[in-house]
Amino acid sequence: MRFRTGAILIGALAALISLYSVLEARLSDFYIFDSPSLHALAREAITNHGNDTAAMVRYIVDDLSQKHPKNINLEEEWVFNNAGGAMGAMYILHASVTEYVIIFGTAVGTEGHSGRHPVDNFFHILTGTQTAYTPGPGSFLPEVYPPGSMHYMPRGTVQQYKMDSTCFALEYSRGWIPPMLFFGLADMVTSTLDFQNIWRTGLITAREMGRNLGAGKF
Repeated sequence: MRFRTGAILIGALAALISLYSVLEARLSDFYIFDSPSLHALAREAITNHGNDTAAMVRYIVDDLSQKHPKNINLEEEWVFNNAGGAMGAMYILHASVTEYVIIFGTAVGTEGHSGRHPVDNFFHILTGTQTAYTPGPGSFLPEVYPPGSMHYMPRGTVQQYKMDSTCFALEYSRGWIPPMLFFGLADMVTSTLDFQNIWRTGLITAREMGRNLGAGKF
């Protein structure tokens, strides 16, 4: 009996590993966004609207909703985000199992741990400055990202980061999004205990992921 149970578990594990390998190999088929286009859009928003962050956000939302009318959240639902010791606010424009596009930032500054995630992350600075630090031999100066620049973090990397007194960005991640939710909610569950914000964040994320099931290049 134990042998049979063990064989079933091993078979199920092997099937899951095979499924993961197939999906991982075809991950790009599920993407509908790309970083170069989003970076160009962020720079256009800066060029057209200077330091008016609200106008930049409207410009970005209007552009993306025209290009992806079924995949962009037009409700400007801002929620606090506490993760890795940093606190800011985010507006979820798009969320799926393999991608998210958000506006993230703060009007008062923040600092924290980036988290180590199974995604490639592209942080397109709209206003303010972000600095980042990776420890290592001879590494004693921060990376500096001003408006119009992009901070790229490959899958599996980690950094300390800081956003100055007023800093907002168009953030794009592609890869496996669900595992990131543990990091994204951990501080709120164990520290801030802001259950109303947890509920709103979970509700918006689940709704958008459900709405975008099946999105991709098929």
